[in-house]
Amino acid sequence: MPHPTTSAFHPFPWKDVSYDYPADALKQHWARLHQGDCEPWPTDDTVQEAWRAYHAGDFQRAVELGLSAGDEGLNVTNKALLIHASYLIEERQGKRDAFEQAATQAERLQKSQPSNANAWYYHALALGRYSQVISVSKALSQGLGDKIRASLEKTLELCPDHAEAHIAFGAWHAEILDKLGSMIGGLTYGAKRDEAERHFNAALALLPDSAIARMEYANAMVMMHGKGKMRQAEALYAEAVQCKPVDAMERLDVEAARDEIAED
Repeated sequence: MPHPTTSAFHPFPWKDVSYDYPADALKQHWARLHQGDCEPWPTDDTVQEAWRAYHAGDFQRAVELGLSAGDEGLNVTNKALLIHASYLIEERQGKRDAFEQAATQAERLQKSQPSNANAWYYHALALGRYSQVISVSKALSQGLGDKIRASLEKTLELCPDHAEAHIAFGAWHAEILDKLGSMIGGLTYGAKRDEAERHFNAALALLPDSAIARMEYANAMVMMHGKGKMRQAEALYAEAVQCKPVDAMERLDVEAARDEIAED
């Protein structure tokens, strides 16, 4: 899988100094910065620097540093690839390339570090994002639905308080139900509305200041229940806009919520 070229990266649009965590500030804020993914504090200096770049929105530098650190840097590499491609790449092939690279790298890490929860989570997230690019229906026909579920189940087995995995699992249930309906979705994949609700509620309990949890929950409500839940979904988006971001990813989440409200 080719690595992204320099020209493939787009600059983070909001250069906010508050997203810089130099020296000891990164460790001091680590618990809040990684409240969603439960990533353990890295002892490798290069990996620490990669995470500083990631949180500040310098996704290219995060990927370059992460790759240079070998397997220890794959989680930050994968998260940087996934967030950058999800929000800052518009071209479909560019998104596909990034998601495929992250999925491949996550699979490699699963083999060398099978107890690394985020090796499984970023695999699931990469395949989920890839599925949305090629179409969920096509992804299901390729067997990706089962792979995503298996990796999310493994993530939560290793780390029950992984809020971002709960968000992804809630979205997985909703996507399956939206595409296949409750009967076929339930019989074929075990997708259920109450399970989606459970995962989103768990995520919000673990990550109460999360914009993305609210946005994904809102999207899921509409997918699973239709216009009858539109008012609740709009309220969640309004709450998402009010969330206070502490890094580049959270800022991108909030701005996406703001754009969604503006379009409506």
